[in-house]
Amino acid sequence: MARFSFFAEGLPGIDLEELKGKLIVLEGTDGVGRSTHITLLKQWLENNGHAVLDTGMTRSALAGKRLRQAKEGHTLGGVTMSLFYTTDFADRLENEMIPALRAGFIVLTDRYIYSLMARAIVRGADPEWIKDVYGFALKPDAIFYLRVKIDDLITRVIQSTGFDYWESGMDLHLGEDMYDSFVEYQSRLLTQFDKMVEGYGFEVIDASGSIEDVFDDLKNRVSHALKNNREIAPRGTKNWRPLLNGTICRLAFALSWASWIHRRDGRCDLPPRFAVSDPFAIPRAAGVPRQVGAARIAAAPLSRRWLDG
Repeated sequence: MARFSFFAEGLPGIDLEELKGKLIVLEGTDGVGRSTHITLLKQWLENNGHAVLDTGMTRSALAGKRLRQAKEGHTLGGVTMSLFYTTDFADRLENEMIPALRAGFIVLTDRYIYSLMARAIVRGADPEWIKDVYGFALKPDAIFYLRVKIDDLITRVIQSTGFDYWESGMDLHLGEDMYDSFVEYQSRLLTQFDKMVEGYGFEVIDASGSIEDVFDDLKNRVSHALKNNREIAPRGTKNWRPLLNGTICRLAFALSWASWIHRRDGRCDLPPRFAVSDPFAIPRAAGVPRQVGAARIAAAPLSRRWLDG
């Protein structure tokens, strides 16, 4: 029985029973420390032998760059922005997250559809419409909502990046200046997140403490989430356990990944030589579509829990 499910109809052609990894989400407003804790979690998980993929908004190879360019101006409409973010998310889900989950990776995502829905609703989108738009998304294994009060958030933003046009909601004309607009916009986002806590099963974490305290809390919660599915590893690799370690393990994983790519695209003719400098990168024939960071996945440490029993 498949452990994963979609919010609605989902992406076509996806066999959910093949997804053996874990999808873990960190949510929260800007300046709350999500990116810092994604980095810390990834290092901690990899040091404990897990293969990890991290992703986040505007990182799609297809749409990320164009979305960032569009936001450099101040003419991006609310609906267009929402659908632009949807394209970015869909590309990362199809070409990064799902392949990584299929390979048994832990996927850490810096925000998910919840931030995108909250932003859209604050900008006037109908809640049911935007919910339907993201019906193709996978339901995560765990959602950790890093929450701080608006006063703490203001202090953090002022001391770090400063106010941003879009993160201050300046396109909505909510205040006389960027400060007032930021307070009102982020307060509305907090309201939307708080409404989602029960409906989507957020685990709320008080992010007002030190980085060390918040990270310790996160580690405990992530450890609990991982225990719900003891073996996080690609299907079939457990039988290779006596033979796989170090370089041999990574090479076998790379070849397995390459085989899946070519089967998926109906291509069985692997190229005569690897046209890459990284010995652990995936061979790629002309015309084969881009896939999730091949060299990155091949070189990632695999879970000691299935290598060592």
